[in-house]
Amino acid sequence: MTLFGDGPILFVSPHTDDVELGCGGTLARAIEEHADVRVLALSTAEESRPPGTPRTVLRDEFVAAMDSLGVPRSKLFIEAFPVRQLSAYRQDVLDVLIRIRSEVQPAAIFAPASSDIHQDHEVVHAECLRAFKDRTVMGYELPWNHIHFDANAFVTLERRHVDAKWNALCSYRTQLDLGRPYFKREFIEGLALVRGTQVKADFAEAFEVERMRY
Repeated sequence: MTLFGDGPILFVSPHTDDVELGCGGTLARAIEEHADVRVLALSTAEESRPPGTPRTVLRDEFVAAMDSLGVPRSKLFIEAFPVRQLSAYRQDVLDVLIRIRSEVQPAAIFAPASSDIHQDHEVVHAECLRAFKDRTVMGYELPWNHIHFDANAFVTLERRHVDAKWNALCSYRTQLDLGRPYFKREFIEGLALVRGTQVKADFAEAFEVERMRY
């Protein structure tokens, strides 16, 4: 049995980079433990790309990040819903999740946490709970989107998992060039240190347990 059961693990990313930021270390550990990992990105955020860059730049960076983590391209699902407009496509988002549920039958799902206030993340959280009523659902944290976060589950990490997370994030040249504060190694490592300290480990990522089936 691998991390979170013996079935596939589905990581759901509202936009390219959310999964890597929220649980890239856990994804790296799951791959290392030979879990059957699948990753869904619902928006390639074309409208948010830096001026002068190709329309596919964030999609290409996402694929490169997954390559870095060792996720086969055959295990990626990439949709193209408009960024910040997922509320207008709720049923379509749910349809995608139900289709993947039927195809993959995941044992556990990682999605944005319930307290994430980004409008697209709120939709993805709700539709994941609706689509996966009978599965384990874990909410990952993106601290800049939270006023509060109920950390009640932790995945311990080793240095190599944190390094793998950072290396994957380095695939996002567009975001690094923008100088976003959460796209800094110091932030990524610091948060992992804090979460690790809470459970007497070197590093960890924290989650909100939405539903647990064992």
